[in-house]
Amino acid sequence: MKLSSRVQDINESVTLKLNAKAVTLAEEGKTIYNLTAGQLPFRPMNEFVELIRSESDFLKSFQYSPVAGYPELKKKIIENFQETRGIDLNSAPVEFDCVVSNGGKHCLSNIFGSLIDHGDEIILMAPYWVSYPEMIRFCKGVPIVIETSPFDVFVPSIEEIKRKISPKTKAIVINSPNNPTGTHYSDKWMKDFADLMLEHPDVAIISDEIYYQLYYYDPKPTYFYQHAPELLERTIIVDGISKTLASTGLRIGYTIAPKSLTTVISKLQGQTTSGANSLVQRALSHFDFHQIPVYLNPIKKHLRENAELLGEAFRENGLSQSWYQPLSAFYYLLDFSQTPLMERMVKERSGNNDLSVEICEMLLEECGVAIVPGAAFGMPNTARMSLVSEKEVFSEAVAKIMKFLCS
Repeated sequence: MKLSSRVQDINESVTLKLNAKAVTLAEEGKTIYNLTAGQLPFRPMNEFVELIRSESDFLKSFQYSPVAGYPELKKKIIENFQETRGIDLNSAPVEFDCVVSNGGKHCLSNIFGSLIDHGDEIILMAPYWVSYPEMIRFCKGVPIVIETSPFDVFVPSIEEIKRKISPKTKAIVINSPNNPTGTHYSDKWMKDFADLMLEHPDVAIISDEIYYQLYYYDPKPTYFYQHAPELLERTIIVDGISKTLASTGLRIGYTIAPKSLTTVISKLQGQTTSGANSLVQRALSHFDFHQIPVYLNPIKKHLRENAELLGEAFRENGLSQSWYQPLSAFYYLLDFSQTPLMERMVKERSGNNDLSVEICEMLLEECGVAIVPGAAFGMPNTARMSLVSEKEVFSEAVAKIMKFLCS
């Protein structure tokens, strides 16, 4: 059987691959500290769970949902977006709508599939989420990467973005709060980015905001369209419940965009997957989104404490040069380049190529700690570690990582 070039060119998700290997080793009886996955070890809100239970009494909850989502839920999502971001979509010269999909990843797949023609360029900021470039290439687009540095806390240069914009640029992807760095771009950066985008009226902006409410240090994330609301006409928002409601497996994400795009996305979704989970959608239709910040308070405290624990471990082990302060989301991006381990490995090898995959495999096999190689995120010689584990487990894992990096 001859496979299409599209699927043959797709790289396996390194995140899922390492997670699977860690699970296998654990099933074999080995003690494994799995810091790969971005899902919280917290139970979803009782109110949300009870709504799902109560909705299961109704036949409609087990039938097809409208392709783009239940109208009452879409209205609630748009209202919550306007309230939390402090903007008024009604003042924009175009009409906005929402499409509910099977998670944020499905939203992005729909967006790229609806926007990209062969050869179109999509600008990404490295480090980027692993699936962005794969999705873009699958749609026959060309990822254009803006490089960043750990020494600048992975903040992309506005001037470099300006240089990379070309007549072929179809869209720019912004992911703030960021996976894999656990940071979000400053308000000044967002203002400067807004000013740049006003100079390029034909470029769409995809804003992946799935971690928006998961900041644990002030100031909270802000966005370019808050400085220049006219940019909303070509802005596409991606969000969902996976992170904020600790419900990754329920697969509910949503796209908010001008109706000219959501109409096309709905058409594409109707011919591929149809509507998202009807039971969860109906529960969300009755759910009070104002409860989310209260639910997230102990989660934010947990993430902040793990981040502080990690920072203290860096200082105690003489690795302060490799430390930066994470602010949001679930992650920290370890920079191997300034560690004794990396120095030793470079001396043992000719050249200074990316060693992140080899280092992560060694860490898993020798210490039982699973983290994700940074090469998958466009950042060589780094690795992403999740901050979500329970404190005792996380502390033990960090101690093993520090000993390994200092060897």
